[in-house]
Amino acid sequence: MGRCSICGEEYTPLSRALGVCLDCLRQRGKEALPVAMEAHRQARRAFGLPEEPPRHRGGARCNICVNECEIGPGELGYCGLRKNRDGILTGVTSERGKLSWYHDPLPTNCVADWVCAGGTGAGYPRYALKRGPEYGFKNLAVFFHACTFDCLFCQNWHYREYTLRESYRTVEELVDAVDSRTTCICYFGGDPTAQLPFAIRASREALKRVKGRPLRICWETNGTMNRALLKQMLELSLQSGGTIKFDLKAWNENVHIALTGVTNRRTLDNFSFVADSIGLRPELPLLVASTLLVPGYIDEEEIRGIATFVASLSPDIPYSLLAFYPHFYMDDLGLNTREFAMRMVSVAKEAGVRNVRLGNVHLLR
Repeated sequence: MGRCSICGEEYTPLSRALGVCLDCLRQRGKEALPVAMEAHRQARRAFGLPEEPPRHRGGARCNICVNECEIGPGELGYCGLRKNRDGILTGVTSERGKLSWYHDPLPTNCVADWVCAGGTGAGYPRYALKRGPEYGFKNLAVFFHACTFDCLFCQNWHYREYTLRESYRTVEELVDAVDSRTTCICYFGGDPTAQLPFAIRASREALKRVKGRPLRICWETNGTMNRALLKQMLELSLQSGGTIKFDLKAWNENVHIALTGVTNRRTLDNFSFVADSIGLRPELPLLVASTLLVPGYIDEEEIRGIATFVASLSPDIPYSLLAFYPHFYMDDLGLNTREFAMRMVSVAKEAGVRNVRLGNVHLLR
């Protein structure tokens, strides 16, 4: 139980780090959001990351994501990857990045594994080697060490410990990890958005080396990239049989900003853009949505809003609801109950989404 610093009411649960309740975020955003943003400033300060996107007039501009940083001399961009040195952005490039990777046996624990080619055989024989799960083959899981969001509930928050380190990997090193048993590459993190020029180049190089067998290019992302980069991601996934999975973290913009530090407008717009292409490859899902059920903040109203939006684009877009695990700055919120999670599944279906899945069921109480 916690007490909201705006309305003074007690709520169970209420994040101590955030300090404001869901009702105040929706109804009294002008008062509640500044309190929430202080939690983000503290979280970023702990890792030496910029507390907010830089807005230095005349600074070096980065247009890769929704934050559109204007980086002053000697400053870092919001993601922590690029620095203005004498008017030139230095750091990660299309040839070198901050990332790590490992091989995962298929079928893997990818959020889209219940509908993707590697997990189900969908798209066989063009995009999959088998009619069912590709046992005996593997996914190259590529973990990027930075993000364009600042989620206070981040399940992979440890990437922040590597963002500012002067340690880079090259495209060639990553492509060399694609062996004869690798049938998909999945980019996640952190988030691939901040290093998309690198991921796109690596994907193209990897596809050149593979002849006569599938190599699917897949993404797990917050969807904040600029449209030009998204078009290249879309082309790679469409042609290779890959999937683009968007995290739709909240529907209400104030709630989204409180949880992630960033607006959801670009994410929703980009999701709609990709949805326009799902008919180009109907035999295998191109687009998948997911939402983490953050206790006290992602409720029936949030799920109904997201699901209605998804269904308006196509009722056949798969939607995964993920059970919550207490982590990072929201480690005091507890687990979802099974009753609540199943009700959210029903809400999503009632809103018109036909294919709804509940993930992380082992975390339910």
